[in-house]
This record gives sequence, structure tokens and C-alpha cells, in this order.
Amino acid sequence: MSEPVTYINDQGVALITIANPPVNALSQRVRAGLLAAVQQFGADDSAQVAVILGEGRLFIGGADISEFGKPPQAPSLPDVINAIESCDKPVVAAVHGAALGGGFEVALGAHYRIAGADARFGLPEVKLGLLPGAGGTQRLPRLVGVEQALTMITSGTPISAAQALEHAVVEQVFDDSNMRQQGLDFARKLQQQGAPVRRTGELPRPAGDAALLQEWRTRLERSARGEVAALVALDAVSAATRLDLVEGLAEERRLFLSLMDTPQRAGLIHAFFAERQVAKLPELAGLESMKIEHIGVVGGGTMGAGIATSALLSGLQVTLVERDQEAADKARNTITGYLAAAIKRGKLNEVQRETILNDRLATVPDYNALADADLIIEAVFESMEVKQSVFKTLDSVAKPGAILATNTSYLDINEIASITARPESVIGLHFFSPAHVMKLLEVVVAERTAPERVASAFILAKRLGKTAVRAGVCDGFIGNRLLSHYRTAADHMLLDGASPYQIDKALKAYGFAMGPYAVADLAGLDIGYATRQRKAADAHPRDRYPAWADELFHLGRLGQKTGKGYYLYPEGSRQGVEDPEVEALVAKARQQAGINPRTFTDEEIVSRYMAAMINEGARVLEEGIAQRPLDIDVVLLYGYGFPRWRGGPMHTADQRGLKAVLADIQRFAEEDDHFWQAAPLLEKLVEQDSNFASLNHP
Repeated sequence: MSEPVTYINDQGVALITIANPPVNALSQRVRAGLLAAVQQFGADDSAQVAVILGEGRLFIGGADISEFGKPPQAPSLPDVINAIESCDKPVVAAVHGAALGGGFEVALGAHYRIAGADARFGLPEVKLGLLPGAGGTQRLPRLVGVEQALTMITSGTPISAAQALEHAVVEQVFDDSNMRQQGLDFARKLQQQGAPVRRTGELPRPAGDAALLQEWRTRLERSARGEVAALVALDAVSAATRLDLVEGLAEERRLFLSLMDTPQRAGLIHAFFAERQVAKLPELAGLESMKIEHIGVVGGGTMGAGIATSALLSGLQVTLVERDQEAADKARNTITGYLAAAIKRGKLNEVQRETILNDRLATVPDYNALADADLIIEAVFESMEVKQSVFKTLDSVAKPGAILATNTSYLDINEIASITARPESVIGLHFFSPAHVMKLLEVVVAERTAPERVASAFILAKRLGKTAVRAGVCDGFIGNRLLSHYRTAADHMLLDGASPYQIDKALKAYGFAMGPYAVADLAGLDIGYATRQRKAADAHPRDRYPAWADELFHLGRLGQKTGKGYYLYPEGSRQGVEDPEVEALVAKARQQAGINPRTFTDEEIVSRYMAAMINEGARVLEEGIAQRPLDIDVVLLYGYGFPRWRGGPMHTADQRGLKAVLADIQRFAEEDDHFWQAAPLLEKLVEQDSNFASLNHP
């Protein structure tokens, strides 16, 4: 096995190169090699300057994730960085690609930093429930000031090379990213000038502005929604304004280790690994995916236009078909608006937008324009009859081998596929609205979908910047099936005496982006009404029907789009205001059902909501609709506003203990044994003293 760190003396310049593909992660062997190389440089009288380089596509991508959760091994990264900074001869960090987390902290320990134009610098530890633990919270504020340090550390968002130059993080940025040569040239200039050692840790403490720190604390408390890492990172940066480096590093380490023991860190680490594992399906190993460059979209409403925009922003050719030219023109206008918004977000420039609109987008009323498309996605009205009609037409115009995809949210894809002569080419691609923004994509595999088509769908998802999750065919697939169940649990609490506003507040306090009734207003109450009507034929006599929800629909209270739903939205506001009229409608429904309302604590609201979600998740697993618990976690994290720091519902269940979850369900069943029936898989895991995590591996 070759050494991951090499030392070469090139005419007085020590080149210390890290080669630990794919991202030069700071494993124990890298840390040990880097420390040995720094010590060799210190003892090498013929070397006057050292340059630290990363081989391959980047400098250092951060910690070695394979070491997460394992006992630490010496040398620690803080010790390595302290050794770099303590060198009596200049050390240069020559950065190309990314310098993230510990990689950026290594660069901060160097005395000089240069960068290629493609370089990015960031400290993303808060996204894993941690803070920079190798000097980042102490050295960065000394270098760039408290405001910029807090901006980077509490968001975890990297800055570009140009921004790094602006904030004096680097000395120079080079268009040519051959950093070996640039590093050599820069080091020789330092040799010639007799440049001194410049230790970042010896810079003066940044000014401690109490008002600024309090402003940041208020801002983070408002935005964190229960997440603690950013607030603890603020404490560490605050320490840099009061303490000398040695004391500050000790305080940083204390705070870092305190976060290592939190459930939030475990939840965020689980989410991190789940996102990377979700696309690794044994059934797809070794399969060739087809090349997809031209996408057809049928339907130019909100969803169809969003799908088309997502494809266009990813460099694909798009042909969108509508029923007539007027509708096609309207779809083009919608897409144009989405592209304008992308320009504002910095995702696109004016020249690129014009190229897209003139060369890569066609909006037409003719299905024949789809003849050359590699994949066609229908995004029409949620009706089996309408969708089957579309697929009959697509079957006649699509080229052999083209993938035919449906964006249905609930309908049986096997039934849609049966109408075609090529069911092996039919797949579900369930996007989430707005499709050009939301990251989740459920890849729904029908009974006869060819594995190669599934592989192609996952490759497409990656190109679109989506996180794809494999799902089986059932009513609602993974996400909407769980949603239907836990929303029913909320409706039961509402009928039994809780307020919709208390339910929303309790779940927001738990960490959800929005409560279920605010979500209903955002999606539109007409969506919920249509779903209830579709399911009415299969209703059980003991099902408890939310009659007040139908009344809201019939009153034209459709949510944000009409200015009224569960909440009032005065003058187009997106912030809802509680409405006593809604509570009166619910009280009327209780009276008609003969229910004597009771009070609910916030804790009970959360317990019932989560128990319903977890229990249905267990059923989805048992039926094979989701292959692994982590698939369910990723769906809820990316599509349904589940708090990322809790890791997802199945991880949350493991954290609490499945015995406790089952006990909740059994207790709730004492008053309603129709809705609250424990999933057999949940009972089995409790009996075996096992957990959902045990099902995440083959």
C-alpha cells in the first residue's frame, strides 16, 4: 500500500502531497503522514519553504467519514495543525478544488494560502451537528473578523476563491489550477524575499462586539428550530474574542466534544450516510443505463413546467407538449419566469437563459414532436382515464427504447403500464412541487419495469440534482402513503379537541418545517378534497371522516391561493393568521359526531403524530414498498419537511426505542383499535430486541 502523504525536496522547496482518493480525506494514515512530513521539513536544513498540496481533483475534502463513531486514533487533527502552524519556516497551502472542514483548517494552520480559480473554502461541520474542532472557530475569526467567520461557520456554506481573496483568506488566486507549479513558483518568491512565518493564531483577537454576537444569537435561535450546533459554534467564535489561542482551542475542543455526544449529531450523521446510501441498490449493480439528452414533458401546468425547468437547468433538451398552442405558450411563459428566478439565485445568467429558450426548449401542441425524445414524462391531471389516454398516444409516437414515465402521486402505475405495448419501459418519476426546486424524486418501479430503465432513472435524477429513492407501487408510494396516515392522526386529534393551530405549533417546535394544516394551505385544500373523494369508495365504516375539511373546500377556502384556508392570508401574505371561524367549523363537526372535546398536551400531539408515521413506515417496509428504513428517512427528510437533525422517522424510532413506540400505539389502541393497529414488523423487531437500523444492510 502506497503512502498517502509524500515529501519531496525540490531545490529548497518541500512539496508535501496528500494522495488519499477520492477526496483526500484526513484519515489516521493521512494525519500521521502529514505530521511526519511537517517534522521532516522542520529537520531538513536544505528546505526553506514547504507547500502542502492535494493530489487529484481537490485539496482536502475533510474528515474521513469511515472513522465516524469510532474511537479516535492519534495523531489528532488539532495536533497536526498546531505542528504546521508552529513551524519556524514558511508553510504554504496551495488549494485547488475544495478545502472543506478539516481541509480548510489545515489551510488555516499554514502561514500562506494560494488558490486556483476553482477552489472553494468551507466549514460544513454544523450540517453534521458539530462545529469545526481543529481550530476553525479560533483562527478564522482572527483572519476575517467575527461577522464573516460566523456567516461561514453557522451556515456551513463554502465561499469561492474570489470571495476568499476578497476576505484575505488567500494571498493570490490563479486561473491555472496546476497548483503544484503555482505552489513552487509562489514558494520560490517567498525564498527570494526571505518572507517571514505568519501564524494565523498569533493575529490579534477579533474585537468582541456584544451587540453583534447577541444579534447573531437571536437570528440563529429563530432559524435553528431546535438545532443546537450553530448556537454552540457561536459560543466557540465568541470565545475567540476573549481568549488567547491556546485557551480558545481548549474551549473549542470542549464544545466540539459536547456536541459529539448529542442525539442531533447522531441524527445528522445518519442523514448524511442515508443520502449517500439511498442510490446504492444491489439490483442495479453492473447495469448499463441509457443515455438521456432529450426529454419530453406532457402537460405544462405547475408540475410539468417545473420538471421542464429542472431538465433545462441541467443542460437537457426539452420538448413540452400541451393540448393547444395557447396552453403551450402559457407553459413557455411559466418556464421563462422560473428561469428568471434562477438568474436571481445565481444559477443562470442572461446569455444562458436566451440559449435555453431559443435552442433547447420547444413548447408545442403536437405529440409527434416527442418522436426523438429519450424519456417522456407525463404531468397531466391526476386521473387514470386521462393518464391512460396519454400513454396510448405516447406508445404510438415514442421511439423504440424510450422511457415512458408518469408523475402520478397516487395512481397504480401497473394499470397505466398495462395500456401500452411496452410495459417494461414504463416507470414512475414522482417529482415534488416546485419540481425545479425540491430535491426529492421517488423512482416508482412497476411490476414489469426493466432494471435498465430503473438504472437510467437514477442516473437522470443525479443529473437533475435530485435525491432519488426507489419505491414500489401502492396508493401514495412511500411519502404520500405515510403522509395520509400521519395526517389522519392529526385529524383525529383535531376532532377529539385539539386546535389546528396547537397541532401546527407543537410540530414546528419539534422541528418540522411546517405543521400539517399550514402544509395543507400551501398545497391547496382542493388537493386534499380530491384525495378524500378518490378514497371514499374504499372507506371503512369505522373511518373517522374530517367533515370540516370538506366544508372549508365548499366555502372556497383553498389555502394560500385564495387567501383563506385553515389560516387567513391577508393581502397575499405567506404568513398565516389564526381564524376563529375555522375552529367554529371544527366544533360543529365534533358536535355532529357526538364528541366531548378534551385537551391535548404538545407532547401527546407529537407522540401520536410520530407513532402514526413510524407505524405506517413499518408497514411500507414489510410490504416491500420501501426496501430499507433509510429510504423512508430520506423521503421524509427531502420531501416532507422532517427535521434533518432528527435523522428521519425510522432513525427517530430507533433513538427512542421501539418498545416505547409500540407501547404508545398499544395505549392509543385502547380508545381506537381500528386506526391504531401495530404493524407486525414493529412487533417482530421489538420481540427480537432489534431495531430498524438492522434492516438497512443486505
